[in-house]
Amino acid sequence: MNIYVGNLSYRVDDKDLAELFSKFGSVKSAKVITDRETGRSKGFGFIEMETSIAGNEAIEALNGKESEGRTLRVNEAKPREERPRREY
Repeated sequence: MNIYVGNLSYRVDDKDLAELFSKFGSVKSAKVITDRETGRSKGFGFIEMETSIAGNEAIEALNGKESEGRTLRVNEAKPREERPRREY
């Protein structure tokens, strides 16, 4: 199950994100999205949980909770929409 995590502190990295969700079950992958040019966190990321049961428990427990002074937004990730490439 893929999970979107928004409003993350800019200090959170992939390892911290995986650690936060590991309390609810096995984490397949954790990725904090970073700016391509600066490498700085964009304040959101994605978690892939082994089972949807663990994913739903994590969503229920963490959505609206505070982490490092910020209120997390946690919900099931929607498939990425295909967008045409922008030409300059």
